Amino acid sequence: MNILILGGGGREHALAWAVLQNPKCDRLIVAPGNAGIAQIAECSDIDGDNPVAVTEFAAENSIDFVIVGPEAPLASGVVDMLTDAGILTFGPSQAAARLEASKGFTKEICDACGAPTAGWARFAEAEAAKAHLQQHGAPIVVKADGLAAGKGVVVAMDEDTAASAIDEMFAGAFGEAGAEVILEEFMTGEEASFFVLSDGETVLPIGTAQDHKRVGEGDTGPNTGGMGAYSPAPIMDAAVTEAALEQIVKPTIAEMARRGTPYRGVLYAGLMIEDGQPRLVEYNVRFGDPECQVLMMRLGAQALDLMLACAEGRLAEMQVTWADDHAMTVVMAAKGYPGSYAKGSVIGGLDALSEDSSNMVFHAGTKAVDGRITATGGRVLNVTARGATLQDARDRAYAAVDRIDWPEGFFRSDIGWRALS
Repeated sequence: MNILILGGGGREHALAWAVLQNPKCDRLIVAPGNAGIAQIAECSDIDGDNPVAVTEFAAENSIDFVIVGPEAPLASGVVDMLTDAGILTFGPSQAAARLEASKGFTKEICDACGAPTAGWARFAEAEAAKAHLQQHGAPIVVKADGLAAGKGVVVAMDEDTAASAIDEMFAGAFGEAGAEVILEEFMTGEEASFFVLSDGETVLPIGTAQDHKRVGEGDTGPNTGGMGAYSPAPIMDAAVTEAALEQIVKPTIAEMARRGTPYRGVLYAGLMIEDGQPRLVEYNVRFGDPECQVLMMRLGAQALDLMLACAEGRLAEMQVTWADDHAMTVVMAAKGYPGSYAKGSVIGGLDALSEDSSNMVFHAGTKAVDGRITATGGRVLNVTARGATLQDARDRAYAAVDRIDWPEGFFRSDIGWRALS
């Protein structure tokens, strides 16, 4: 079959790698792709956020199946138009994608179905938000309501930081995403990511992971899109996983169906776990990045079969086959990230690395210039490895990192520290 993947980051490189392991894939196109993806698949520069352009391209290229990677195309309604055109697509509708596109909407869903989450309030202007802040104090979490590329969240440990975040969001720091602002109760505990597939009725868990959002060692400094991840998440034992499924995920899927907007696709539940009890931090309506990289490394070829069954409404007949293994990914980012950073630096040493089902470098922000790989983004490479134990996976990943020659880049040396300590 002919398959199109929308997106151009590390998540999409990992998806492309897994899809190509499956003999069902005859032709793979990724739009826009990146330098790493171009080494294994065709790339196209179509605008993935434009439903008309994507649908026309899919029809012209006889695409049988479309996999949507990032959140922006989902929020723009790409899945709706592709589905109307009779093209099988993996991802939720525009209405269902509001679970990520609006944090306030997700909170309303949680309230309606009784899913445990942080206390919250939504505001359309700064003064009312600051009055709430003065009443409740800090620590507190300030969130832009809409899509902000994973950056519209400030965990404020004092009132001055929270007030500044409120002002910045209403001043347009995150564009339209900050037109409304959510203030949330600060939750304590350990964070983990729980991934399920849903075809609107059946819910199938497909894995757990933990990522490192902070830029600095020991989980310090500003939040980023993620500096590394590992799977499975030790804290997500059978009891916690069951609680998350029965108390949070399944009630959400049922509530979405009740409202006439059934959820179809992957649902990523970010959880805060304390004393064995999970509460929802947020939903993402696509695979996480860099969590997707460790999930795909462990799922391999069956990932395509699972996504096809999800899109075709056949999840009830599927099951996930897990190897008794672990995976870790280490993000190499441009110096300065998540602030300003230079682009165009040359990355060496990649050709000398052996890549297979146990060791992969997924490209996140790269471009080929005159035969050399250059950095074009903040997060640039995802150095990923599998192993019999988490320590084994970690050793393999960092051994590969050490062989990459990129003086303009940096990485955290402690990915997985909480699980390994």
